[in-house]
Amino acid sequence: MISVGIFGRRAAAGLLAAGLLAAPALCRADGVMLVQAGAFWMGRDDGSPDEAPLHRVYVRDFWIDRDKVTNAELAAFLNATGLRPPGADRRYDDDDPDARIHRSDGRWIADPGFERHPAVEVSWFGARDYCAWKGRRLPTEAEWEKAARGDDRRPYPWGFAAPAPERAVFGRAYNATDVPSRPAGASPYGVQDILGNLREWTSTVLRPYPYRAADGREPYTGAAGRVVVRGASHDDPVQSLSVTRRLSYDRRVAAAGHHFVGFRCATSEDLGEMAPGGGPR
Repeated sequence: MISVGIFGRRAAAGLLAAGLLAAPALCRADGVMLVQAGAFWMGRDDGSPDEAPLHRVYVRDFWIDRDKVTNAELAAFLNATGLRPPGADRRYDDDDPDARIHRSDGRWIADPGFERHPAVEVSWFGARDYCAWKGRRLPTEAEWEKAARGDDRRPYPWGFAAPAPERAVFGRAYNATDVPSRPAGASPYGVQDILGNLREWTSTVLRPYPYRAADGREPYTGAAGRVVVRGASHDDPVQSLSVTRRLSYDRRVAAAGHHFVGFRCATSEDLGEMAPGGGPR
């Protein structure tokens, strides 16, 4: 790997343009993107103390949703499984004024005009259950960061250029989410809308770096600790946009939905590079 720290941002940009600093080959299967196994640089030394130290983390092959789960997709899940099974935690705050899925004639329906917006007011338990219903799971904190930044220490999914409206949804009014149609903001793996619009639930318990998957931080179950939340929301300022930023919520907050947190799913199952509906590009 060529270190951006050695050659600098301009040199790295020049190498990319010349085709000498290879970007990962993109594979997709019905909107789920392959992130190939390998080590990447996680964290940073020049930010918040909880983001340090910059360190290498190895992640195995995994697939992650290209986009955040939408209101329409979550409505289908609620229709199939219910809002809150007996004895389980609530999955979705339908009575919150910010909710954009409501029950009508016995069915959950996304509000008109918001069907393709990322789903808001989903609790961590609801996100976990949705992913399980799809045969998947929530991504780990390390998987999220690798999917967002690749292996060249970039501060944003799209590279080193400053955030702009054509790359990410940020700096907006309260609850002003948007349809994720910004390919210019995609990560090296083709994952879109991963920074901005909504923060995202992960499966990881908050612990200091360096990240070690086997040290008890995986997986968060809701029984103890704080769950890590990654990314930035539509109403966060530009200063909040960073692929290394870490937030965390205790169980009480994780058991509730929020207008600034959404999610996407991941899986370690091999979906195949030539799965129906996708392939190398």
